[in-house]
Amino acid sequence: MRGAAARLREALTAADFTTSGVAALLGPLATAALSRNETVPARRATTGRTSLDTLVRLFLLQLPVDAAAAAAALPLDAAQQLGLISSDGTQVRARLDVRPYGEYDGAGPAAPLWWVVSDLGTGLDGHDVRLPDKQHVLGVGGASVMLAQLTPRDRVGTTIDLGTGCGVQALHASRHSDRVIATDISQRALGLAAITAALSGVELDLRHGSLLEPVRNEGADLVVTNPPFVVSPRGRHGQQGRYTYRDSGLPLDEVCARILRDAPPLLRPNGTLVMLANWVHLRGGDWRDRVGGWLPAHGVDSLVVQREVLDPAEYVEMWLRDSGETSGPGHLEAYDGWLAAFEEAGVEGVGLGFVCLGRTDTSAGGSAAAVLDWPHPVEQPLGPHLRAWLDRRAWSAAQDDDALLAARLRVADDVVQEQLGQPGAEDPEHLVLRRQGGMRPAVRVDSETAALVGASEGTLPLSALVAAVASVLGTDAEGTRERLIGQVRSLVDDGILEPVERRGTPQEGRPADG
Repeated sequence: MRGAAARLREALTAADFTTSGVAALLGPLATAALSRNETVPARRATTGRTSLDTLVRLFLLQLPVDAAAAAAALPLDAAQQLGLISSDGTQVRARLDVRPYGEYDGAGPAAPLWWVVSDLGTGLDGHDVRLPDKQHVLGVGGASVMLAQLTPRDRVGTTIDLGTGCGVQALHASRHSDRVIATDISQRALGLAAITAALSGVELDLRHGSLLEPVRNEGADLVVTNPPFVVSPRGRHGQQGRYTYRDSGLPLDEVCARILRDAPPLLRPNGTLVMLANWVHLRGGDWRDRVGGWLPAHGVDSLVVQREVLDPAEYVEMWLRDSGETSGPGHLEAYDGWLAAFEEAGVEGVGLGFVCLGRTDTSAGGSAAAVLDWPHPVEQPLGPHLRAWLDRRAWSAAQDDDALLAARLRVADDVVQEQLGQPGAEDPEHLVLRRQGGMRPAVRVDSETAALVGASEGTLPLSALVAAVASVLGTDAEGTRERLIGQVRSLVDDGILEPVERRGTPQEGRPADG
């Protein structure tokens, strides 16, 4: 495989079949249309005779191309050896989706030369050709890009990619990991991940098995997973078969709960887990309590972020569209059965979001957990800020009140103060401190807290600042201390205040709304 992959990589590079090369060829209009699975603008943009035209039409538009043109663009024997194409002597067709990939992830400015190999069936022009046995291996999608941006990119020894699929997360991890272990329950997925890795010049340790079975005896500095989290029906409401890339076969959201129960022992000191997840909102219960019950009680700090909530009908429609089952025989029955299963289980909605865990030094303090409903725009890539959030939360939890009062704090560089009130009013009704980076938290504060934050330049201990604020405002020093200490902890957790001795908390990242 390696020899064939090396020859192909050389040809793809020579043709400029890269993210930048394809974008330049297609232009913004055709690129945007192709992202919506519409090929007509891209067909019009690839009427030339260059090798790049041929490769785009062959792999991205899934059109038959002239065999002579294909032979001029890539070594056909190597492509056939890897199962990428088929040929009848006059025309060549793609058997697999091969596309350049280099999504920005915060690991460094250089765009890598990667190619991702997956099954055909992207729904181009409304047509779906997924494998009938439900063993379809999905390519690059919105979820994989999101997870790549959520993952911290600190240099680590070992990364484990649970449920690697075609290998997208493993590619990202290869940039900052000495070793990458990638697992999947699907042998077909592992086969395509192997081609992805070989074509991209990346070394992976590929292992077959369900969830954590292949890595039970491993330790990892980073665990990343886009698991089969879709909440789909079973039993008498069950679908005919399931897509292994999205359906775990476990009840409701049990797959996410199981990973959060079983994965923390894999984490080495200061290790991190990042997982995309869905969870159900059950009738008569609070989703925060339910998901919070999945989190480790000791030795691990946890952050759960819900980005969106869909009602049962929206959720079912989304995943029926995903599998191309929005028309044809069985569509209405599948829709009805899925809704019936949700109704029977008491599902009132499904939350979409992510979970980040960080192993802590248990001798330094207890574990902390936050379960947040956070539909607001965030900075992408968010990964460096998630690791920084965990580090701040661990530091805060390790400080008793006396230690916190002795600390020197400074206001973060990206914090602004907003004053809210009626136009022309002499005094604002509310003061809001807002970070412009990371999760972009906004905290409503009183004038006492705002004065403390404004004076936090990192030169004096918190105790001196509290005393100064009490003196200026004419308030009781002890009462001021009691009122402010909890607020200060929250402001440290949110990154609005940062301890001077921990400066260097990651703030880098190319800002973008997500």
